[in-house]
Amino acid sequence: MFPQVTARDNFVTSPLSTALGLVARGYVHNRHVAEPTIQFRRLAEQIADELRRRILRGELADGSILPKEDELLVEFPVSKPSLREAMRILEAEGLLRVRRGKLGGAVVRRPNAANVAYTVGLVLGSQEVGLSDVGNALLQVEPACAGLCAQRADRKRAVVPQLRRLHAEAVEAVEDLLLVTSASRRFHESLVSLCGNKTMIILAGALEMLWSAHETSWSSRVTDGSIVPIEERVAVLEDHLQVIEAIDDGDARRAYDLAAAHLIDAQHYPGSSGIVDPASLRNWAHSPPESDR
Repeated sequence: MFPQVTARDNFVTSPLSTALGLVARGYVHNRHVAEPTIQFRRLAEQIADELRRRILRGELADGSILPKEDELLVEFPVSKPSLREAMRILEAEGLLRVRRGKLGGAVVRRPNAANVAYTVGLVLGSQEVGLSDVGNALLQVEPACAGLCAQRADRKRAVVPQLRRLHAEAVEAVEDLLLVTSASRRFHESLVSLCGNKTMIILAGALEMLWSAHETSWSSRVTDGSIVPIEERVAVLEDHLQVIEAIDDGDARRAYDLAAAHLIDAQHYPGSSGIVDPASLRNWAHSPPESDR
């Protein structure tokens, strides 16, 4: 579809750029010219559609910088306002981040679970949805992910070793409330990320990130670690181990039931008062644990 690749920037002469050239030159109104195969919408939307497609398919790598405006105008022969509007569309969608200054440019940002979580947080926050609502949703989806982990044929290689490693990290950090909370949340997040269902990984993963931000914020504010006694922390980690054993045995029903019962107890510690705050997710995602600083 894109046969003519330039050596410098891997951009190509495509049917879209050819069609845009026809529009720009007014040829589409010539009755002797064959009707183009694309629907002519606003030029900015067409350019945004093409660049979005390249970003989603990985043709434009995450973190790469789009060519300069003058170079883009060679491929997409439209007016500068149309091109800039296309950039604004992609920036609003979170697919581009515009850097200002001498080293500026439009940086490509491929969608990921963190982007989804932040967007979900914005929507929930705008509707003043409570954290208890997020907790209840997790009670439905996380146990299902634990069951899916147990159903994976490759669980002994792809799932169980990682869960056991995370469990060991949590046991080692059990005396530090902030660190053990962080390790515990990574265990819960991994039940989702290792379940094997991509849709569940994205959707349930967004809820996990929202709850992780809440729980991490709570643990960082606790000044008296005895609020969660050591023996209770050990009991929580024992629940994790039982879930791991059920997954290792391939017992999906038991993995589901154990995960569901555990979540009811685990959510008791940080509580669920307040509403979803997407800012807490942004701050949590960009702040390393205390031990990493």
